[in-house]
Amino acid sequence: MARPKVRNLPDLTHLAQPGQHIQVRVTPKAARDRIQADESSVHIAVTAPAEGGKANLAVARILAKAMGIAPSALILKQGQTARNKLFVYEP
Repeated sequence: MARPKVRNLPDLTHLAQPGQHIQVRVTPKAARDRIQADESSVHIAVTAPAEGGKANLAVARILAKAMGIAPSALILKQGQTARNKLFVYEP
């Protein structure tokens, strides 16, 4: 699977605190990878399809890149098959 190519990532380093819960709304099979964030929510669109966990992996990579952490430090706690997901940062 190719690495997501996202330009102009928002700075989400403030979310990189141990034990931090991050609510994410996901759109799979989008035209391009992108991430939008405001004070209360994060919305990530990925080109990967929602089959076999491909979209979840792409979302974790994009979110980790925006947070400035390794993708392996993000754990998907809820929403394995849903659009609303809950990630936890555990370094």
